[in-house]
This record gives sequence, C-alpha cells and structure tokens, in this order.
Amino acid sequence: MADFDKVLKCWAVVEADPDAIGGEVLNCLFMEYPDTQKQFPKFAAIPPAELAGNAAVRKHGGVVVRKLGELLKAKGDHTLILKPLATTHANIHKISLNNFKMFKEALVKVFAAKGLLDADGQAALRNVMDVIIADIDGFYKELGFQG
Repeated sequence: MADFDKVLKCWAVVEADPDAIGGEVLNCLFMEYPDTQKQFPKFAAIPPAELAGNAAVRKHGGVVVRKLGELLKAKGDHTLILKPLATTHANIHKISLNNFKMFKEALVKVFAAKGLLDADGQAALRNVMDVIIADIDGFYKELGFQG
C-alpha cells in the first residue's frame, strides 16, 4: 500500500497532461526496445525520428497512463480493471508479459528524467508495476495465453 501512495504523490502532474507524459513513455519504450513498436500496428511504420511528435502516439500514451492511474488508485484491488485489459492484451493484441516489463522500465526512466520520482519513488513504481505484471501473468495463465 505504501508503494502505491509513493507513486500517487506525483500523479497529479501526470493527470495534468497525460497525453504528453504517456507519449514520452511510449517514445522511450520504442527507442529503448525498438521491437515493441511492431506491437502497435498503427505506429509500426512511423520512423523513429518522427515518434516523439506524433499525435497518435501521444494520444495512445494518454490512454495508457490514464488506465495506469486507475490501477494505481485501486491500490492492488484492481481485478475489475485489470482482467479485461489482460484479456484484450492476450486474445486480441497478443502482448507478451515481457513487453509489460519493458514498459515498466520506460515508465520509470521517464518519471525519473522528469523529476517526478526520486530513487525511493522509482523503486516503489517498480514494485507496484511488478504487482500489476504478476496479476496480468495470472490472468494470462487463466486464459491459456503463453505470453
């Protein structure tokens, strides 16, 4: 619970411009882990130099961080939020668990670079994301998805 609270302390900044921050996180994900860009069909053909300013990347990044905000505010009681997300990511998008781990690292990197979280907050964000990812893994197993 304490880790969720540490991360939520910076969330007002994220909510002030979720598209910008979410876009930065996706851009970081694509730069750090280029193969992840292929998981997003509508972004797959965008040249790396054009990702940072791309409106569609920003918009989708906003969707992602808004959903993450819902998960964080649930403070671990997130089954009703997470199970449908895991189901679509398994059955429709075919997103491996490793992609969520790479997303976590991109998220931490951006939050650190923006000064949103100090080292303790970054550790808390990793811990929270590990809980979420473990729960996604559980849902994946229920679905028989080997992601």
